[in-house]
Amino acid sequence: MISANDLSCSELAALLAFHAEAGVEWLLEEEPVDRLAEFEAMKSRRAQSRAVPQTGATTVEPQQSAPPAAARERRSAPPAPPPAPPPVVAIPDEQAIKEAQFVADAARSLGELRTAMEAFAGCNLRNSARNLVFAEGSAASGVMIIGPMPYADDDRDGRPFAGRHGEMLERMLSGIGLSREDVLLANAVPWRPPGNRVPSAREADICRPFIERQIALAEPKQLLLLGNFTARFFFGGETIHQLRGEWRELTFGGTSIPTLATLHPQDLVAAPINKRFAWLDLLAFKSRLG
Repeated sequence: MISANDLSCSELAALLAFHAEAGVEWLLEEEPVDRLAEFEAMKSRRAQSRAVPQTGATTVEPQQSAPPAAARERRSAPPAPPPAPPPVVAIPDEQAIKEAQFVADAARSLGELRTAMEAFAGCNLRNSARNLVFAEGSAASGVMIIGPMPYADDDRDGRPFAGRHGEMLERMLSGIGLSREDVLLANAVPWRPPGNRVPSAREADICRPFIERQIALAEPKQLLLLGNFTARFFFGGETIHQLRGEWRELTFGGTSIPTLATLHPQDLVAAPINKRFAWLDLLAFKSRLG
């Protein structure tokens, strides 16, 4: 094992960032725990519960009979453990998709939709996520920006594009005269998958009615999609490098919306050479803002 004392500041920061992206959030307990003592105590309790109780001779009054053997066993047996909680019943995927569509269609405002999504139990991602990450910002500018899914910082804060991804996005927007307060930010999938894995096709299908309803209720004039998952979620099967930089039309609630896909801030952090492609896409997006 490598000691933290053997790492430089930059190496230690990189290691902590790696653990955070992998979903590790607590490294130490609040108080030291002696696991060996816990194990020995557990063995001792199990041995006592299996031991046959030793009974000595007892004096029985003539008019009293000895208690039945079953009663003696009940008195000497350890207390029964509390009943286990009922198992979580999984909703079949097709039924979950139908329920999500019904819930989304019933919402008449973004506030109603958020409340309905917080109560929705048909997607397994919500069981491991800390927070629902719902659309945030202002739709007044007519600009809506959609990312793929919440990352660790987003899940912790309950906000889209938190942490370093949010800082990178703010720099991207400032280059075309926007800020995060000027736009509406959302994610295609509103719950963080464990370990930042890519959502499965079924998970995406269950979440699709929610993001489509957010778009229909917000009524943006332009959509900007960030990242490979988001572009394929809305456009179909190619890669982000094949889909980026080309305007397409998407229809929500009977309204056709011009939509452009570009790279996600994570793509720019991982490969800075991608910044030039993202900049070209942002200039094309800016040309339609007027």
